[in-house]
Amino acid sequence: MGADPATLAFYDREAPAYAGYSAESAGDGWLEQFADGLAEGARVLDFGCGSGWAADWFARKGFAVDALDGSAGLAGEAAERYGLDVRVCRFDDFTDRDRYDGIWASFCLLHDSRDAMPRHLARLNAALKPGGRLYLGLKAGAGERRDTLGRRYTHYDHDEIEALLAKAGFEQIDATVLASRGYDGSDEIVLHILAQRSADA
Repeated sequence: MGADPATLAFYDREAPAYAGYSAESAGDGWLEQFADGLAEGARVLDFGCGSGWAADWFARKGFAVDALDGSAGLAGEAAERYGLDVRVCRFDDFTDRDRYDGIWASFCLLHDSRDAMPRHLARLNAALKPGGRLYLGLKAGAGERRDTLGRRYTHYDHDEIEALLAKAGFEQIDATVLASRGYDGSDEIVLHILAQRSADA
């Protein structure tokens, strides 16, 4: 994740409890939708993997899986719960290129600033192979705030994030807006986005 100290401290401190909560959602059907666009045995990156529940799901489906997170505490949970070897890495230190058929980025990039989003999306685009597939989960709305647990959130509306994705080199952008409930118990609106790196890139 990004370098916000309070957000990182929360996930390190609350890693066991948060890991149990996040695994319960199991992607709410979005894992399947994302995976349907991937070939058998495709290489997938769980970017901002948290406790590793999605990486574990991909591995059980036969995909070649890498996992990355900024929180050492959550990386430890992923190792304990699923036997995953998670690369502990901040978003700005991620430099892979043309490596992945798919990248799953579930509600992680929203912890960094709005100014940082264009460069993060460019990095994800570069890390995908031409024609590679992206899933991006975000919270809908405007502005930046901290939730009741002290975590930093940047909110995006549909048109804004679609424009940012297109500028970063993504196409076939499909965003779905749904109601949800956060870990802190607050009602919220979220964006589930599927996109693809241009096959001509």
